Amino acid sequence: MLIVDSHLDISMNAIDWNRDLNLEVDEIRRREADMTQKGRGCNTLSLPEMHKAELFLSCATVIDRTVWPDSIRPGSATQEISYAKAQGQLACYRLWERQGKIRMISDWPSLEAHYQDWLKRGSEAPLGFILAMEGADPIVTPDQAASWYEDGLRIASIVHYGVSAYAYGTGLPGPLKPAGIELLKEMDRLGIILDLSHLAEEAFWQALDIYSGPVQASHNNCRALVPGDRQFSDDQLKAIVERDGVIGVACDAWMLYPGWVIGETMPEVVDMEAVANHIDHICQLAGNADHVGIGSDLDGGYGTEQTPSDMDKITDLQHVQQLLQRRGYSSDDIENVMYRNWLRFFQRSWS
Repeated sequence: MLIVDSHLDISMNAIDWNRDLNLEVDEIRRREADMTQKGRGCNTLSLPEMHKAELFLSCATVIDRTVWPDSIRPGSATQEISYAKAQGQLACYRLWERQGKIRMISDWPSLEAHYQDWLKRGSEAPLGFILAMEGADPIVTPDQAASWYEDGLRIASIVHYGVSAYAYGTGLPGPLKPAGIELLKEMDRLGIILDLSHLAEEAFWQALDIYSGPVQASHNNCRALVPGDRQFSDDQLKAIVERDGVIGVACDAWMLYPGWVIGETMPEVVDMEAVANHIDHICQLAGNADHVGIGSDLDGGYGTEQTPSDMDKITDLQHVQQLLQRRGYSSDDIENVMYRNWLRFFQRSWS
């Protein structure tokens, strides 16, 4: 079955991790076998593996945090540096596009044509990428969002971990900053979709009040199943549903298993049934299967040391359909979760 994945840090893996994503996953693992850094030698994705997974469309990110006085994670010294690094990641996508390996998508007609191409040619067609930004520090000032839009940016979250120029996020409670209010208004004007992922709860509710355009959560799970501010409460999930948004369920094990300790807990404690649990919980809240999809975040700074025990490569996303089928989901509902919900979301957003 075709798959849409709403969150993959693909060029980060190429540029920041110096990975040749043209290789098979097993070959990348072999080349990294002697590396000790977290996530090395246990990656899950590459361009060939995405083809095998029938992952015809991804929201592919550019990402670089800037360090602020109350930051909780490392990053670049200035937003100018974050901008330059993110532009380097974008250059990687553009080169792959010129080489015919991927197809950058920025509007509904091009997405519809890309979808039809995959129905006709399958994995012989290029991979489809929609340009997204995780954390908005590479947007140096709110009015620079227009330049990023011209570069193809169509989705943005405005904070990652801790704090950005625009808002407080995961691990650091707080509101939008004044510049964040300006940025949201500019994104609204331009038509850049707001990704609510990583927003601190106070900032989340403020953002929904200020931003009137389409909203999504590219990679977010359910706080009712796994406590913590990285997950969204039922009220937050319902608010996204009420705005006709879609939530992409992530495969990062610490978002799937309560009490997971990064670097200590082993993958054997959780399997992909947990992914199905989060999908099912969102469906029960919504009363249908129209507002949830896959936002795996695979290889988002980690590898199989932090995925479910039965998630070895990105091709294993195909197992989601069997997990839902065993729970009684119809074939139509399963197709919605695997890819149709995201297609309809972008059709609505870009109409």
